[in-house]
Amino acid sequence: MTDLNMLNPEQRLAAETIDGPVLILAGAGSGKTRALTYRLAHMIDMGIAPWNILMITFTNKAAREMRERVDRLTGGGASDTWVMTFHACCARMLRRDIEKIGYSRDFTIYDDDDKNVVIKRCIKSLNINEKNYPPKSVKAVISDAKNRMLTPEEWFSENSGVREKPYYLVYKLYEETLKSNNALDFDDLLIKTLELLSDQPPVLEYYQNKFRYIMVDEYQDTNVAQYQLVRLLSGQNKNLCVVGDDDQSIYSWRGADIGNILSFEKDFPGCTVVKLEENYRSTGNILAAANKVIKNNSSRKEKALWTQAEQGEKVRFYRASDEREEAAWVCDNISALNRSGFDFGDMAVLYRTNAQSRVLEEALVRRGIKYGVYGGLKFYDRKEIKDIIAYLRLLVNPLDDVSFRRAVNEPRRGIGDSTIEALSQHAAVRNMSLLNAIWMGDYPELAARSRNALKLFGDLISKYRQMMKTAPADEVVQSLINETGILKQYEVSREPEDVSRTENIHELISAVGEYARQNPEDGLTGFLENVALVTDADRLDERTRTVTLMTLHAAKGLEFGAVFIVGLEEGVFPLTRATFDDEELEEERRLMYVGVTRAKRRLFLSCARNRVLYNERRSNMISRFVGEIPRELLDDGRRVAAPTRLSPSSPNQRLDSFAKSGERPRLDGIPGVQKGMGEQKAALFHVGDRVQHRTFGFGTVLQIRPDGKILLIDFGERIGIKPVDANMAPMRLVK
Repeated sequence: MTDLNMLNPEQRLAAETIDGPVLILAGAGSGKTRALTYRLAHMIDMGIAPWNILMITFTNKAAREMRERVDRLTGGGASDTWVMTFHACCARMLRRDIEKIGYSRDFTIYDDDDKNVVIKRCIKSLNINEKNYPPKSVKAVISDAKNRMLTPEEWFSENSGVREKPYYLVYKLYEETLKSNNALDFDDLLIKTLELLSDQPPVLEYYQNKFRYIMVDEYQDTNVAQYQLVRLLSGQNKNLCVVGDDDQSIYSWRGADIGNILSFEKDFPGCTVVKLEENYRSTGNILAAANKVIKNNSSRKEKALWTQAEQGEKVRFYRASDEREEAAWVCDNISALNRSGFDFGDMAVLYRTNAQSRVLEEALVRRGIKYGVYGGLKFYDRKEIKDIIAYLRLLVNPLDDVSFRRAVNEPRRGIGDSTIEALSQHAAVRNMSLLNAIWMGDYPELAARSRNALKLFGDLISKYRQMMKTAPADEVVQSLINETGILKQYEVSREPEDVSRTENIHELISAVGEYARQNPEDGLTGFLENVALVTDADRLDERTRTVTLMTLHAAKGLEFGAVFIVGLEEGVFPLTRATFDDEELEEERRLMYVGVTRAKRRLFLSCARNRVLYNERRSNMISRFVGEIPRELLDDGRRVAAPTRLSPSSPNQRLDSFAKSGERPRLDGIPGVQKGMGEQKAALFHVGDRVQHRTFGFGTVLQIRPDGKILLIDFGERIGIKPVDANMAPMRLVK
């Protein structure tokens, strides 16, 4: 039996409240995953069949973690429970019944790149000017329409101007193209599942009977389609438990509707509300800062994080003169934290927009601090991998023209663009896919050489379609890679990049083999679906030994020992446009709350008096979010982070070594020092201040002689500790 005594009282209440609608308001770091896993295990202990439980998460990583924890608690007793993302759940339902709405079960799931390819071809075929209607803009319109569950016609009825008509025409053709390719995009996984459940009552009844108990994590991030799906599936039994935090709703720009969680009690009358407010992540001062900021939002459920842990260090705030000084300050504190015992991998620098990373990266490189920018190229987005995936998708779905166009001349086999265009026209007249047109073999308008090259390609695909019916998936992939020569072209190359591509291809073969061993019944179809459902949130390594740079949005769900939030200026964070819209401003404040609550032990906030951003230098006021933190919680950022454990290279220890040896740094005889000079400038400096010397660069004041004029300043490893006359030196205070 699961020991619920391991939970705090509120977590236990959440775990034991099983029947009827339940809303669990789980603050940041409050142990919600623990509460959910114990709840699921407790349900199985009570005799609820594992196959009658559906647990929805927002990332594959969260799903894996949830399943592993429940398996440990139940001894593997939850193996028949569906623990997966919304999109994975929908894909599984569609694989079973999608033919009922006019598709075949071997449909392809298009990723963002595929979507771009289709949209560009649609724009071109409609003779629409790409400059006036950029593919990126068209893609955003289509995604927004699908998030609101609007067909092309429904969208156009809301946006029926002359300017909007090309968007409608592309959207309409895009949908027709996907249908003819037997393909769905990411948004379609939800839309088509809703269509299936709404149009096919027996299918809906099957899943309502199957999923008698439903749990949904990160409910504040659900969009209209996800909300409707949850309502449909839980409509019969009403045993719906949603978990979320309205204070962490930061994805309205991609369709998330905070109203879903704020209105849950109205939508599901009689629901039980449980608040998880005890935080197990951060120190008291960090939580106090987070609470003070977020309480300024009006659209939220009342709650406040608290902890039994120590109050910890105050939040350090620093206002630099410009973005380069800000970056130098960040580097100074990262180095100091590392000397005091923090691992580089336990530190993160967060910013509002990706454009802010450049200056930070340059500063880190100059200091020799290793870092990684979260959001780099995914493994499955690499060219050589996407080329092979295109072959595999074509084996599974011969109607997939997007994959055909990518695979047909990779490696080169003498099939040029003009040949493909002629084949495309031939196929369009006959209303068939490009691969089927090759298999039909009747295209005399092409030259004999082109016809032969196309036939060889068609025979290759046909051969491996037969092979995949009997051979293990990894054997099919290995043989296909060898026969096409994709791997060989990189193996014979001397380019360093091609060595990496060779390694990546071998890694892909390993990945297919691993998937095949774990899911022997799923074959290539299952593997490709698994690849398609990998999202950005699953990409960060569990832990690296480098400082992480990322946007505040990307940081959600993560935690670090020390966190730096930079660029806290009006117009930067919050963004300028948010200052004119109350809802956007509240979301910006929730984003600040998310950033603050990523920190476990140390939190650093910074801004600049002026900065160059988007090729424009401008002066900025301090962000209102800093002003919402009480002064008693803030510490003067001009001092470098005080080390909790000194290393041999730290300035304080070097000073200690002077004292132990009986030696004192020489403060007299400095050129230019004159007795009787005024102390007006010297009075500006204090121990811990950051200064900038014209010759020696940035430094930190370590000691001040009793007369107040001579400062002992640490200018870092290269220059060391030097005595400086505060009145005479070409030096300024860095505020």
